[in-house]
Amino acid sequence: MDDPIDLTSPTLYINRELSWLAFDERVLEEAQHVDLPLFERLKFLGIFSTNLDEFFMVRVAGLKQQLAGGVTEVTPDGALPGQQLAAISVRVHDLVARQYAIWREEMAPSLAEQGIRVLDGTGLTKEQAAFCAAHFRTQVFPALTPLAVDPGHPVPQFKNESLNLGLLLAEQRGRRWARSQQQSFAVVQVPRVFPRLLELPQNGGRSFVQLESLIALNAGELFPGYKVLEAVPFRVTRNWDLSIDEEESEDLLSTIQAELLHRDRGAAVRLEVDAAASDTMTGLLLQALHLEEADVYRLDGPLQIDDLGELGKLDARPSLRQETITPVVAAPFRGSRSILEVIRERDVLLHHPYESFEPVSRFLNAAAEDPDVLAIKQTLYRTGDEQLIVRALNRAAQSGKQVAALVEIKARFDEEQNIAWGRQMEDSGVHVIYGLVGLKTHCKVALVVRRESGGIRRYVHLGTGNYNPTTARFYTDLSLFTADPEIADDASALFNLLTGYSSAPHWRRLAVAPFNLVETLLGLIEQEAEHARRGEPARIRAKMNSLVDPGIIRALYAASQAGVEIDLIVRGICCLRPGVPGVSERIRVRSIVDHFLEHSRVFAFGPDERAQVFMSSADWMPRNFYRRVETMVPILDPALRQRAIDDVLTLAIEDNLKAHALDADGRYSRVAQTGEPLRSQMRLVERARRAAETPLARRQA
Repeated sequence: MDDPIDLTSPTLYINRELSWLAFDERVLEEAQHVDLPLFERLKFLGIFSTNLDEFFMVRVAGLKQQLAGGVTEVTPDGALPGQQLAAISVRVHDLVARQYAIWREEMAPSLAEQGIRVLDGTGLTKEQAAFCAAHFRTQVFPALTPLAVDPGHPVPQFKNESLNLGLLLAEQRGRRWARSQQQSFAVVQVPRVFPRLLELPQNGGRSFVQLESLIALNAGELFPGYKVLEAVPFRVTRNWDLSIDEEESEDLLSTIQAELLHRDRGAAVRLEVDAAASDTMTGLLLQALHLEEADVYRLDGPLQIDDLGELGKLDARPSLRQETITPVVAAPFRGSRSILEVIRERDVLLHHPYESFEPVSRFLNAAAEDPDVLAIKQTLYRTGDEQLIVRALNRAAQSGKQVAALVEIKARFDEEQNIAWGRQMEDSGVHVIYGLVGLKTHCKVALVVRRESGGIRRYVHLGTGNYNPTTARFYTDLSLFTADPEIADDASALFNLLTGYSSAPHWRRLAVAPFNLVETLLGLIEQEAEHARRGEPARIRAKMNSLVDPGIIRALYAASQAGVEIDLIVRGICCLRPGVPGVSERIRVRSIVDHFLEHSRVFAFGPDERAQVFMSSADWMPRNFYRRVETMVPILDPALRQRAIDDVLTLAIEDNLKAHALDADGRYSRVAQTGEPLRSQMRLVERARRAAETPLARRQA
């Protein structure tokens, strides 16, 4: 008898960081698809860059801290911090080279064919050069601050993600210029208050010059008496994570506010510089930033290339852009009936952005204005710039209702905005809780308590995405409205736990991290494995953003060995290796990258006829299971349960236009198109439109 396979073997796990880079590679590939409109391709080229920014600010920064601290703990795939950094450097240098080749060889020529040119300051006509000089002198020059770098002028603190110009200067002595040993180093920050692109006079078509190129062309005016020998743009990425000892913090809000003031002083982790930069210039920057050669990325094209997405706002030609997709209002929420009345009668499931997020805002607005509503409780993780949700809570508090909001001020990159919203709500009388020590509150829950003729009734909204009307237009997520008493009991218990002193209850319907979510999932996986061992049909289908947790992966491997058929739709990081003989032969993993960001988390355990279906705010990652407050809720209504299977899971599994399959070697390849072409997102757009055209009486039947 063969020895059992060790499911903890590092060979069975894909490195987390390299898996994330594989996802960003899939994003980059979208920029090469000639079947997409030009500005849609340009959008993906920019998303690739912004994704890398966050990767360096958080993941690479964290690995560098581990390396400096002598951390020797290995990841499930057996890698040390130094080994991961080396592998990341090789991988990212290759990807960035590909990105800029796409720009030079595909995107820039395609834009030029459409009469759009982005210039770097070379090849200007006399008229354009004169226009640039005049614009610089009258508009830009007064806002610039040239900074010398010498023993009397320390190296400036280059802000995170800011564009700068590095300059080498030679002092004029009489009629001659000082040479190499007298070269001076200076820096000019490219102001963020100006548009990145300046449109130039042009006979036919449209030409733009980059702001940093405009400044470089005229840099001599900033340093009278000096000759500009070299002027090259560069960009610095810093550690952007907050360093907080929550256990030692007496006031979490004050501690985070203080840390935000020092964020721009985080250690540099990456230097991006124009490919034309001399070794002298690059060496000076590396020395100033305490970086090594492996941390330098020489870019043969525009730095901060995501800014070029502005071209899409300056050119309205429909042929160059993705068709605008307008979300439809779901049938139950059309007409004049009260939204609370609809939810009282039945559960309602919304699929964003195919169906509008507006009912979520209307749900809270209706609660704020209803005199019979006694209390509103809500979690807020990322609310965005729009104030619809915050205003509703403010009005409710001002009208005398009991309103409590847990505002997560540790939501990475949104800390300042969330603090501002929290302060505003406090001024309106909302009871604001600024997160919990040691945990991020990542669940998306709203609870409305209403006095009715039959007694107190509670209405609940749970989502897989944030209460953010902006991102709800291009993130795929689910919203569930329910008045189910057991779910309402759990929601009340959850808020009591978040706002006061309360032990975790015996949850009736919800699974809640960090209390019982991972245990519930492991139990559901084992339940399917047991069905398979009895020779019964057994199946698991799960859609999420990331799959990292080693315990869950081992359970899936064991379920596959037992005979369970497993389909996983994992948009980003996946550390599980599918298709390994004797381990994961029955596991299939695919990823979809398309116009909308796939963000919903939906899990189905069992074949359709007995499937238990859940939606969740949590990915299958250690941080979600152990360091965050998350919820997973069952979809109880049979019709809604089947809809979640059909629209979210089955369509994704059958997508053969925008799906990539993961193999056992950790490589992704585009799914072969066989049979009828199926692009799941566009199929869902069509379904939503057809539903919108159906007569109201039939829709509500």
